[in-house]
Amino acid sequence: MKNVKIPRLASKPKLEEFLDGHFRADMLRVDDFRQRSPGDGVPVSQKTSAWVGYDDKNLYAVFVCHSPAGQTRARLSKRDDLFADDIVGIFLDTFHDHQRSYEFFVNPLGVQADGIVNEGQNDDMSFDTLWYSDGRVTADGFVATATIPFKSLRFTSADVQTWGFGLGRFLPTNNESSFWPYITRRQNGFTPQLGNAAGMEGISPGRNLQFIPYGALGHAHFLDNPGSAAEGPLYRTNTDERIGLDAKMVLHDSLTVDVALRPDFSQVESDDPQVTVNQRYAVQFREKRPFFIENNGFFVTPENLFFSRNIIDPEYGVRLTGKLGRWNMGFLTIDDRAPGIVAGVGNPNYGKRAANGVGRVQREFGKQSNVGAMFTDREFGGRVNRVGAVDTSIHLSTHWTLAGQFIHSYTVDPTAGRTLGNAVNANLTASDRKYFYQLAYIDRGAGFNTDLGFVTRVDIRQVQQYANYKFHPKSKVLISWGPQLNVQGDVDHHGVQQDWSVRPGMQVEMARSTYAYVNRNEIFERFSNTNFRRASTGFGAHTEYFKLATFDWGYSRGTRINYSPAAGVNPFLGHGDEAQMTVTVRPVPKVKVDEIYSLTRLKTDDGSFAGWASAPVSHPATVFVNHLWRSRVVYQYNRALSLRVIVDYNATLKNPALINLDRQKRVTGDVLLTWLLHPGTAFYLGYTDSLENLAVVPGSLGIPNSVVRTNLPSATTQRQFFAKISYLFRF
Repeated sequence: MKNVKIPRLASKPKLEEFLDGHFRADMLRVDDFRQRSPGDGVPVSQKTSAWVGYDDKNLYAVFVCHSPAGQTRARLSKRDDLFADDIVGIFLDTFHDHQRSYEFFVNPLGVQADGIVNEGQNDDMSFDTLWYSDGRVTADGFVATATIPFKSLRFTSADVQTWGFGLGRFLPTNNESSFWPYITRRQNGFTPQLGNAAGMEGISPGRNLQFIPYGALGHAHFLDNPGSAAEGPLYRTNTDERIGLDAKMVLHDSLTVDVALRPDFSQVESDDPQVTVNQRYAVQFREKRPFFIENNGFFVTPENLFFSRNIIDPEYGVRLTGKLGRWNMGFLTIDDRAPGIVAGVGNPNYGKRAANGVGRVQREFGKQSNVGAMFTDREFGGRVNRVGAVDTSIHLSTHWTLAGQFIHSYTVDPTAGRTLGNAVNANLTASDRKYFYQLAYIDRGAGFNTDLGFVTRVDIRQVQQYANYKFHPKSKVLISWGPQLNVQGDVDHHGVQQDWSVRPGMQVEMARSTYAYVNRNEIFERFSNTNFRRASTGFGAHTEYFKLATFDWGYSRGTRINYSPAAGVNPFLGHGDEAQMTVTVRPVPKVKVDEIYSLTRLKTDDGSFAGWASAPVSHPATVFVNHLWRSRVVYQYNRALSLRVIVDYNATLKNPALINLDRQKRVTGDVLLTWLLHPGTAFYLGYTDSLENLAVVPGSLGIPNSVVRTNLPSATTQRQFFAKISYLFRF
């Protein structure tokens, strides 16, 4: 473990002071950056130095990075979209608990990203806070600066602070990540390997009161389908004017209270395209609403007990998150008007709202271990769902970690009565630079239910093992390669086999962020009381070899199940394939073009199958074809101002004798002008128009309107114009 003392500065450092070989002698200089990958402990491949200091209000870091002429990757992009560039980073474990750390990244043009490292979880890149950055490309590399206000951090009120501290540099051309201090994959955990930074005295996050008032105006013209029973489908217009306030206050330097009054729960960014056709389970879309994504890591447990997109239309919310000593906590209460609207006029629950509550506490012990408890509650229209859980994560050794969770659910439904259910989630994990292994067990009872969570399946006992091994040859082209194996099996609570799968594969990592894989999947699946034996082969690759373009593609082919057969047809096995391709081109530093395409297709076997007699179709026959295409162009005028245009095409073609699907064709245009000065202060101006292959047939003589499918997507189903402005006041 390395120890440093960060000096107090008399003046704020400026980028110009570090050009042409100059630097500040009053700042702490750090030079000994070591690779985590592809080498392990090898010195950084390109000369890298950093200078660090602080004053009463801010922590400062300045990076001077060398690279060969023409190899610095620096593109002007929106906030958080910089990870294909050369970047530098700062890591701060402000509570020095080895469990959680802030991370701040800057590219050579000063574009910034921030996040939270939670040990045992994926990095939480939804975290956004106010800080300042700058950057400049030089003849032999680049210089980047970061100014992090103490008001943007949470830490104890001690007079003298000791933090976990680290610096990093990332070079995509070499697949290289290097850190000070030396951080190795031979040891489990990232934050516990940070150095110790002492010397900061008389600092505090202060009161840190934040107020973000906002105003939003939206006008929509849309097809109300199915509409009322008397009128049927028809077009409506709606104008929505909304003013609200998000407020934040810090208690005891480390607890944050968020209060939302008529909060801004609009979703500016559209959902990424996903295949939803012929899926056995519900598809999960990412949360993008600011109130929910901030500090979401406090509510993450092995089972997903809080999936915030289950809360659709809230009007108010209060959240408390933070840390006291070795206790972490998060509490949330929020309403949801959507169930009362969906109930419809005439329903006794019309106009009512659901009440939602989530609570989570966690106690740390040892160096990297913890134990916690969680509770969720959702109530609406006489239905009550309450879930309680306890969980733990135990750091057994340098490489091994054991995690587990026990959950109990209690549900009362006006029609189904009372239901109780239990669930267990446990996993044992080992990791090293050369290998990764995980043994997982899941047990969910038939009565288990979580209205606020996201659980695809109950009445199941499942065991899964995954392992991979990496060889690291001494080569500048081939970085690593190795086999991987995933084995899974499950039964229901009556002991009936439901699934098993065996998937061996191979993965290869090469220079310039180039990866390739191939796998074979042998599968048994029981669906609708029928046993299916199927198999598939998949392969794909990703490369950032070219400075101006990134390619990502994958293809899988094999046997698939028709999960939505037409009336009179049993589920059956056919031949299917899936293909995905993403091409990202940056013709100039300010422009980014993404082309995303997905194909999903299913055909029948040449032979016969159960239920076929009622479907007079020749062999073989196409069951369905689904095309998804997204074209996205972003022009980033400067770090704050951008214009984004998206055109989506979604087409599902079906054989009505074989599958129960809508023959759908939809084209959506989406234009968004964004001025994002910093988190909280922003202006958005947007327009969306969606065309679908529908037509409204007028009714007559008391018969309501109806909707029919047409050949072309020519009818507007959703047209919307909106404007939104918000401003951050921080005291």
